[in-house]
Amino acid sequence: MNPQQIQQMMKQAQEMQERLQKQMAELRVEGNAGGGMVIVTINGAKQVQSIKIDPEVVSKDDVEMLQDLIVAALNDAQRKVDDEMKRHLGGMLPPGFNL
Repeated sequence: MNPQQIQQMMKQAQEMQERLQKQMAELRVEGNAGGGMVIVTINGAKQVQSIKIDPEVVSKDDVEMLQDLIVAALNDAQRKVDDEMKRHLGGMLPPGFNL
């Protein structure tokens, strides 16, 4: 492989990385817990965009349950972002290369 080919491959890799970063920044994923009682929306960078809480789950007598539901919804959303990242990257990787 000559230096021009290597340079071209590096350029293509950088373009793919920039395209993926843009796609992930635009991505919005919802995670939920308690059958939709808590819904968290995050972007591809795993930054929280919004949290929706069903008023039925808000009780001063059971704050711990609400806290657990929020954590579960966040974890669900983050897992979905990871799945999307693998799906996007999987199409760009050579055959046989696993994440």
